[in-house]
Amino acid sequence: MTRRVAVVGGGSSGLVCIKSCLDEGLEPVCFESSDDIGGLWRFKESPEPERSSIYRSLVVNTSKEMMCFSDFPMPADYPNYMHNSQLLHYFGLYAERFDLRRHIRFQTTVRSVRQRPDFSLSGQWEVVTVNRDGEEDRQVFDGVLVCSGHYTHPVLPLRDFPGHETFAGRCFHSWQYKDAGAFRGKKVVVVGIGNSGGDIAVEISRSAEKTFLSTRQGAWVMGRMSSSGLPLDMTVITRLNNILTLLLPKVLVNWVAERALNHKYDHRLYGLMPRHRLLDRKPLINDDLPGRILQGALVMKPNLQGFQGSGLVFEDGTVEENIDVVVFCTGYNGNFTFLPPGLSEGPGGEVTLYKRLFPPSLEQSTLAIMGLFQTKGPIMPIVEMQARWAIKVIAGLSHLPPKETMLTVIESERKTNMRSYPCPRQAALQVNYISYLDFMAGEIGVRPNILRLLLTDPVLGLKVFLGPCTPYQYRLTGPGQWAGARQAILTQWERVAQPFRTRVVPEPETRQSVLFSPWLLTLSGGAVVTAVLLSHDKLSTVLQGPAQLLDRLNTLLQSAW
Repeated sequence: MTRRVAVVGGGSSGLVCIKSCLDEGLEPVCFESSDDIGGLWRFKESPEPERSSIYRSLVVNTSKEMMCFSDFPMPADYPNYMHNSQLLHYFGLYAERFDLRRHIRFQTTVRSVRQRPDFSLSGQWEVVTVNRDGEEDRQVFDGVLVCSGHYTHPVLPLRDFPGHETFAGRCFHSWQYKDAGAFRGKKVVVVGIGNSGGDIAVEISRSAEKTFLSTRQGAWVMGRMSSSGLPLDMTVITRLNNILTLLLPKVLVNWVAERALNHKYDHRLYGLMPRHRLLDRKPLINDDLPGRILQGALVMKPNLQGFQGSGLVFEDGTVEENIDVVVFCTGYNGNFTFLPPGLSEGPGGEVTLYKRLFPPSLEQSTLAIMGLFQTKGPIMPIVEMQARWAIKVIAGLSHLPPKETMLTVIESERKTNMRSYPCPRQAALQVNYISYLDFMAGEIGVRPNILRLLLTDPVLGLKVFLGPCTPYQYRLTGPGQWAGARQAILTQWERVAQPFRTRVVPEPETRQSVLFSPWLLTLSGGAVVTAVLLSHDKLSTVLQGPAQLLDRLNTLLQSAW
């Protein structure tokens, strides 16, 4: 009998889980509470409770070649960093290509997921759902993949700031923010300097009378663009760089990288300088923030301390008066209210996961929570690999270590990460991008063998080792191998270049030989005139040196050619 798997959520994670189930011969049933696919990336004019929400102008901060599904490259004409509407269109193309929609039950909400009485033997789950008409349904599944995301319960910490009760202005979480139209002519404070905080502060600063960005710790700021205008992540996230980062002294790598960032704009001068070193935390990806500070449209402030009438008091004692709006970009709680409460065993009541995927407390590893991690790289390729591994485990083709071993690994990784992230909850979420991908790939037999590639296919091997770690690398061999993976890697830079080809740029004219350059001809002419003015007897002696020099230069040029 075919194993049935419940997929909770029809966003990008849900789609790739459906496809992974089909690839392994399992029967997926996806429950999506909204009326279409896309999840987080489906823009709505008004935020809806219990669902993710994005702002109108949101542009991805990872490039198309790095974030695409491993066997389905994005269209070549897509911009390297696309608007949220284009990414949503890509999801539609993916769903159509692999016929995924027929496995999704739209406008159906999962109310509870509970173990069956015989769970220790069967590993089965009872899933209770409610459709748009309020009708309840109960079904039994052999596995559950949770893809509902963790950006649905915003944290609005007003109680931490005394005086907010008497503040006459408006306070809200960035989850509610859609665009800057309502802030024209107002004085606005944005609290929090994550990627959303940076984006929203920059956008509001183009409309508001004055915009302030309050940060507790500061941030290292990077643009999406690297040298020669290439996508940043394609030049940074490589296997070679990953090895060098792991082998070289961390102090040295931090010094070199921070020096390069400060050469572009001095973080201390701009009020951005964080307390942490660059490699210790995720950087802020923003192309415009330093420019808005330079123009005075955006003013950096320290951590918010409290409210005082219509003003805000900051930790350095300064007060900004007549503030109209405060936008809190203060994160989310990763709550999964439909799951068994016994899964929340972390220090802060969060879900404890082995390798950020499997709850170790379960007797049978037939439930996995997708996307509950943080990394310095794109999210989608990791979630796809999580899905491929989780399906193998549910199908009985891959096995996890004993519970005690899993708990030891969880605690060890948490302690290691706490060197950079003192908060245990944050520390537990961190994974190294390439190392984590390679670990999961090794579990299912799809990790690329770099040495073998270098020996058998050196062109491909060099691109895999020295080039960007694109998702196609995990389709070169093993289960789920894709015949187009090699070609996708060899042509990835062509797809990077394609959207730029909107104007024919003339090729540079062929330069004249250095021997016939105007400067050399002028100098030679001057030498000839000088020679004529000299006595006839000395003429041959004067010309002998330049002649020998030209002969030697000609010989050198012929050798180089």
